[in-house]
Amino acid sequence: MNPTQSHTPLAPARLALEDGTVLTGRGFGADIETVGELVFNTSMTGYQEILSDPSYRGQTVLLTQPHIGNYGVNSEDEESTRIWTSGLIVREACDRASNFRSGMELSAWLLQHGVPGIDGVDTRMLTRKVRDGGEQRVLITRDRHATDEQLVARVRTAPRVADVDHVLQVTTKEPYAWSRGYESPFSAPARGKAARPFKIVAYDFGAKTNILRSLVAHGLDVTVVPATTPGEAVLERQPDGVFLSNGPGDPAICRYAITAAQLLVRKLPVFGICLGHQILGHVFGGKTYKMKFGHHGGNQPVMDLTTGKVEITAQNHSYAIDPQSLPDAVEVTHKNLNDQTVEGLRHKELPVFSVQYHPEAAPGPHDALYLFARFVELLQRHR
Repeated sequence: MNPTQSHTPLAPARLALEDGTVLTGRGFGADIETVGELVFNTSMTGYQEILSDPSYRGQTVLLTQPHIGNYGVNSEDEESTRIWTSGLIVREACDRASNFRSGMELSAWLLQHGVPGIDGVDTRMLTRKVRDGGEQRVLITRDRHATDEQLVARVRTAPRVADVDHVLQVTTKEPYAWSRGYESPFSAPARGKAARPFKIVAYDFGAKTNILRSLVAHGLDVTVVPATTPGEAVLERQPDGVFLSNGPGDPAICRYAITAAQLLVRKLPVFGICLGHQILGHVFGGKTYKMKFGHHGGNQPVMDLTTGKVEITAQNHSYAIDPQSLPDAVEVTHKNLNDQTVEGLRHKELPVFSVQYHPEAAPGPHDALYLFARFVELLQRHR
């Protein structure tokens, strides 16, 4: 990233919800009209990691922290090569960053990637709308000529997130090797690094960069493959294990991933995170459901039922596994202490486990990094 001049938010811009609400604020970033599913994220920092997380494709993020952009953005903290959110909603966008790591202002970064932002709106009211009424579609525009009624009509006719297979839009097109571990002096140290390299294949359903870094930092030799890679093609690579990544959208749509995983869990150790966790739920006969407003933030308390320990976790998901749909062979290992939703699974007979949250954090706490060491231990037992 090259330093750039600050971009003062432009006015006016409007925000329209499918429930008929229309708000006027100030536009920043790209002058483009977009529609996305409105979700709120409660993290106090990490807006760059959030916006570049492929799991947010199709969604417009509202940040509950009121002052956003004060430390700018930098290439080191990107979770992918682009911004995936449909838009950004904040109470106040800072147009001048002050941080020695900053290489660009937030508004300029959004402009570079063609993503609109809006500030000067009541984010607390919008958060309550999502919390009480559930996620809904939202439109951001600088169209000065359309009436409020026309904007509401546009958002109501836009596709819903669940109508699109977003994984196919974010996955890699070709396999590639990933060999870089943690690259920042601010990264947490790896726990339980493998004594000798294990070859693993990582399915890219929208994998965050820090997940790949975490796998390498724990001593794993990582090859990343497209989401639609058949299980037979993975077995031909003769890996020691398989990783199923995070990703956007409804897991039930990803039949190709479920089919591949049904084969792989019978042959190799498998570790899944987020969407990968939900896919494993489907593999074993479980069902997923759309949550009212999901979990998006770096402050979700989760209990590891196998140890009794509680960890503060980073999360980003709108779907969850129905525990009543799981067979007896699958054990719930982690539970969310706020709403008791399923946060982790393991198979009682097969070397397979998964978590709904993000042990690599980015942004978030490092309480759950032990899960990568747990994957290494699983590989060692089943070499």
